[in-house]
This record gives sequence, C-alpha cells and structure tokens, in this order.
Amino acid sequence: MAHIIIINPRFETSYWGMEHALPLFDVKANLPVACLPLLAALTPAEHTVTLMDENVEPIDYDLCAQADIVALTGMIVQRFRMKEILAELKRRNCFIVVGGPWVTVKEDYFEGLVDVTFIGEAEETWPQFLLEWKEGRHVRRYEQSDKTDMSKVPVPRFDLLKMDEYALGSLQFSRGCPFTCDFCDIIVVFGRKPRIKTSAQIIAEMEALLSAGMDTAFIVDDNLIGNKKAIKEVLRDVVAWQERNHYPMTFLTEASIDLADDDELMQLMVDANIRIVFIGVETPNEAALRETKKLQNLRKGGTMLEKIHAIQETGMEVWCGMILGFDSDDATIFDAQRVFIKDARIVSAMIGMLAAIPKTPLYTRLEKEGRLDHDDPPAFGTNVIPLNLSRETLRDGYLSVLSDLHQPAAYFDRLDALYLDANIQPERSRLRHLRRHPLRLIALNLTWAFEAAGIFTRLMSRVQEADLRNIYRQRLWKLLLRRRSPIILQIYAIKCAMHYHAHKMVQQMQTGGDIVNSF
Repeated sequence: MAHIIIINPRFETSYWGMEHALPLFDVKANLPVACLPLLAALTPAEHTVTLMDENVEPIDYDLCAQADIVALTGMIVQRFRMKEILAELKRRNCFIVVGGPWVTVKEDYFEGLVDVTFIGEAEETWPQFLLEWKEGRHVRRYEQSDKTDMSKVPVPRFDLLKMDEYALGSLQFSRGCPFTCDFCDIIVVFGRKPRIKTSAQIIAEMEALLSAGMDTAFIVDDNLIGNKKAIKEVLRDVVAWQERNHYPMTFLTEASIDLADDDELMQLMVDANIRIVFIGVETPNEAALRETKKLQNLRKGGTMLEKIHAIQETGMEVWCGMILGFDSDDATIFDAQRVFIKDARIVSAMIGMLAAIPKTPLYTRLEKEGRLDHDDPPAFGTNVIPLNLSRETLRDGYLSVLSDLHQPAAYFDRLDALYLDANIQPERSRLRHLRRHPLRLIALNLTWAFEAAGIFTRLMSRVQEADLRNIYRQRLWKLLLRRRSPIILQIYAIKCAMHYHAHKMVQQMQTGGDIVNSF
C-alpha cells in the first residue's frame, strides 16, 4: 500500500561510536540502533519498508521524495543532524514523521518541520498511525496511554539492514529501571517498572541475528538486572540455548553495580557468555551519589571498588560511565576519578560532564535554580552550570582526565593489570563447554587468532603515528610472552583499536574540535 522509509541519522564522533576504530575492524558502524528493524517489524505486511542508516550509507533523498511516508528517529546527540535532514526532506515535500528519545523529551524542537510526532514508545501507536493514515484520519501527535507489553514485541527485521557493515548486533531483553538517578531519562521514557520479553522472543531474536551473520551482540537494556528474579529465568533459558548450540554467541550488556551482590546472577551471566558489562559508576564522590539519588552504588556489601573487582573475578570485563560536575564536586574530583579508574582496573571508561536532559528531575531543579545554559549547543560542552567549579575549570578538567586516562602507558597498564596481573578468565563457561568438543574449540581459537591478526595488520598499515604503532607492537608482544591465549590476543587487538579511537577523539577536542559530551 505505502512505501515507508525509516532513517537513522549519522552520529557525531563519540565514545560509543568508535568512529576512528571502525576501519580497523573493517566495518562502517558500531551497531544498529534497535528501533529501525523493530519499526519495520511493527509495520503491516501490506506496506513496503526501506531502512536507511546514515552511519552505513548516504541518505537517498531522491527515493525519499518518492516515498509515501518518511520516518526519522534520533537521540540527543543526533539532534543537529536531524534538523538538517528534516529541512532537506521538507524541501522535497516529503510527508515526515519523527520519533525517538530526543523528541520525546523536547517535543517542540522540530516545530514546523514535521507532519506527525511520536512521543515515547511506539509499539501501539505506529500501527495505529498507519491504519489511520490509510483511512485519511491520522492526527499530528501520538503517545501511548500505557507502556508497551514487552511479551508482544515482534522479532526485529534484521534482514532489512546491511548487518555485515556493523561490528556488533543489538538486541533487547527488557525496558525500564527501578532506580531514581535524577539525571537519567530512562525512567522518564521507559518507567521504573522493568518489563521483560519472554525467553522464546529473546531466543528468536538471537537466532535472527545469527541468521544475519552476527555472532556478537550488545544487549541494549539500560539495566539488564532491573528485575533480578525475572532475568534469572530468562538467562537460564539463554544458557540452555547456548549449550544446545555449542555457544555460537557472545554478548555485552549494561547493569547496575548491585550485580556484584548476587553470585547466582553473575554466574548465570557468565554461563550465558556475557563477556562485558557496562556499569554506571559515575563518581567516587559519595556525596555526589547521594545528591543525585544513585543510592544503589552506596549499598552495603562492599565498596564500589570491591564490587567491581568481584564482577571482574568472574571473567566479565567492566566498562563504566563516569560523570564530572555534580554539585558537590570541587577541583579534587579530577584526581579522584583518575585514581578510582586506575584502581578499578577499568580499561574502557566513558567520561562525561554532567548534563541535564529535559523532563528529568535534574533538569527541573536546575531550571528553578537558574543554572541551565539554554544555548544550543551550550557553551563548554554541557548545559549545566556547575556549583563549585567554574565552567572553564570543569571543561578543562574533563579534557585533562580524558587525556590522562588514554595516555598509552596509563591505558595499557590498566589492561595488563586486568588480564595479566589479575589473570581474569573471559568466556570461561563457553570454553569449558567446548573442551568437550575439541574440533569446535580449535575452530573458535583459530577465529580469535585470525581476528586479532586482521586487526593488527590494519593497525600497522592504517595508523599514521609511528610511536603508536610501536606501542601496539610492544604491548602485543608483552602479552604473548606472558599469556598465549587466543581470546586474550583478540581482546588486546580490539583494545589497541579502541585506544586509537580514544586517542584521535581526545586529540580532536584538544585542538579546537567540539567537546564530545552527552549535550
């Protein structure tokens, strides 16, 4: 009936985007946003759907001009590119709908550029709109009255994406988070009651990713363990599926630090072959955690450092998010962050300045206090005017911490501390299973070794800086002398590429480029 085009705009350079490392992985984008293939799956079969991810291919505006409906999604960091795309689509007289995280918290941002706006989740409103559009009675604004029943969400249409152009796949187990961090928009968009898919749905998604040629996936839940009891049941089924199929998939995910309080849950995640878990540590400043209501990081049972080490000891690597500029932060916070990340043996740390997202409690409070920069983009890389730091001090301290953490010696010393000194054992359950199937184990080890060799070859041929190439060679050689493991070799090669991305990103910011931050 209708030809529908759904567009995801390109991202600016960011921690998550890995833009400078992508050529070293021989791909064009890190991972697909989850909403594109999901919206395609929610579209009735009578319509034709084309997905365009600008991170993988240019937008075909001529095709858009011929389409019946052009839909655009986007996050906060994509808002400027979204405006450019919308202006071009409007110039071509396209019928335009827009949805996604940014318009959900800032409804008037695209005023005059769109025909229909979707607020929040769209599992119910997208099909409703298409029916009403077909009947000529659609409205200008759609918002669900209730949160989506996750047990009814279809398998995304990964077949409509160029999956071989991505480093990772993406899938979702649940939505929502039970905590009340005042800077976070997750509870604004998805609510505080975690909602989870059935095991059958999740396994179907995993099989769809495998069919699309993707054996590594990011579980994009903002907190996988928001409902510990429910996720344990799902993980048991994922473990059984992995064992039946000889562990074909590796996962990364996000969780709260209280994961460390539950040995059974950590073991289930290891058994499901979750190699990496991203944790919102935010700050070693306990007063800041209290002020922002991130109380889960202050629970009894050990310090944050002890809990991170407990998770690492299972074999899962911890990545973390860290924030500078809370009200109780002063100039001592910069060194405190450096020391904490070093002691935590966290190699991959996403550092950012505190930013206030519209509709969050933080935004409401700071607006009342007159401490928001409403310029777009805001000066100094964030819309928050700090309390105990000047804006210049916060910006400069942020850049300094970011630079220091990614000095080659500091970065690779943390890597060595984790994999050589602490000698953590990644993917231990997968490897234990495959020892009973020697030919499969040999094939997997060869795959890891070939992947490492491919990344190393591209590092040596594409990294322009001779000193960095030399450091990467030295670190990989040191690894081989101390731990000759194919999986560790692959991890080190990946970490070299990730270091190169961070190095280039910091260099870009220090030489006058835009500050890379959430705002």
